Amino acid sequence: MNRVYVCSCFGITDKQVKAHADAGACSPRQIASATKAGTDCGACVRTIQGILGRGACPRRELLEKGNAAAVLAADPALVSGTAPAEPVLAEAA
Repeated sequence: MNRVYVCSCFGITDKQVKAHADAGACSPRQIASATKAGTDCGACVRTIQGILGRGACPRRELLEKGNAAAVLAADPALVSGTAPAEPVLAEAA
């Protein structure tokens, strides 16, 4: 098995980032919330951005169209207040 580490600080691989992206994560901040990747030294943030790309993201598209209600309806954790706090990402140098 060939592992390509994206985040050395927390041992997060490209496959893990892609799996979270497939599950709906659209930004490095959402990846950080799920995995902690990007929250320590920040060196991996640009790599995560590259993996996520500029592809379609249903949540982002709804927000850009001003349909925040649909985003909240699609994610019950946001409505119930049980969504995890998003950590602050380290600035990429």
